Amino acid sequence: MSWDIFQSTKKSATRNGFGEGFLEAGRLDSRIVGLCADLVGSLKMDAFEKEFPDRFFQTGISEANMIGMAAGMATVGKIPYTGTFANFSTGRVYDQIRQSIAYSDKNVKICASHAGVTLGEDGATHQILEDIGLMKMLPGMTVINPADAHQTKEAAKAIANWNGPVYLRFGRPDWPVFLENQPFEIGKGLVLKEGIDVSIFATGHMLWQALEACRELEKQGIDCELINIHTIKPLDVDCILKSVRKTNKVVSCEEHQRNGGLGDSIAQILVQHHPCRQEYVAVNDSFGESGKPMELLLKYGLGVEDVVKAVKKVLG
Repeated sequence: MSWDIFQSTKKSATRNGFGEGFLEAGRLDSRIVGLCADLVGSLKMDAFEKEFPDRFFQTGISEANMIGMAAGMATVGKIPYTGTFANFSTGRVYDQIRQSIAYSDKNVKICASHAGVTLGEDGATHQILEDIGLMKMLPGMTVINPADAHQTKEAAKAIANWNGPVYLRFGRPDWPVFLENQPFEIGKGLVLKEGIDVSIFATGHMLWQALEACRELEKQGIDCELINIHTIKPLDVDCILKSVRKTNKVVSCEEHQRNGGLGDSIAQILVQHHPCRQEYVAVNDSFGESGKPMELLLKYGLGVEDVVKAVKKVLG
């Protein structure tokens, strides 16, 4: 498969993909219900609410109560999808998620929009960069971070048939759509480009940044292998090790803190199975700030050129 097929066909926010996938999943399974903490439009849950008003619950700005309601609904056989910003989906309700959902392995889908610095102008209080770490540490929690609207749509449908709690993370801004017609399977990495010089593992919005970096690096004679790790837990260990054993060099890319994210998960695998050099493209122990999404990506070291620099550094 030629990696040149991965071109942007249009721009659409990953949250749009979630809304479409959530609606399609609801049409296929009457057990699916939706709960939202006063952000129906922002989460793109309005189409589901309109089509299935008796299966949708507006909880207001009471996220902890929403999680408790979802846990109760799961107990009686429903498949609840909860929706609010990523910050309020995790940090604000971590106790309720841990005690009422994760501890008892409830079949609740925690769907979180506006993650990372690309939330933009709402600023640091809303731009959570620790959520992947928080959620992956919970026993039994599946953590998924799709890369474009199409992949988010497929993920929103797939989690309906995945037994157990899920954290599905997506974003606010319009973003290139480039994974149309690509397969999505929970827990399986997606190889976009094969190469021999360095393994680049990217998740979420950073997959597009890494793809653009690969195009630039190819012009400079550097042959990158690019793999989309959309599922951070369970991690596709076989896919990662197959690549790293070939290249012996790793760059991880994520719109998240260096601590606790995808890069940390990969580093644990490398330490155990194949120690080698690794560079992180991630936010370095910092909160965000208010600003335009692309400008914030550049300021916090998440631009295309930052991926290029990391690759050159790991190559030494």
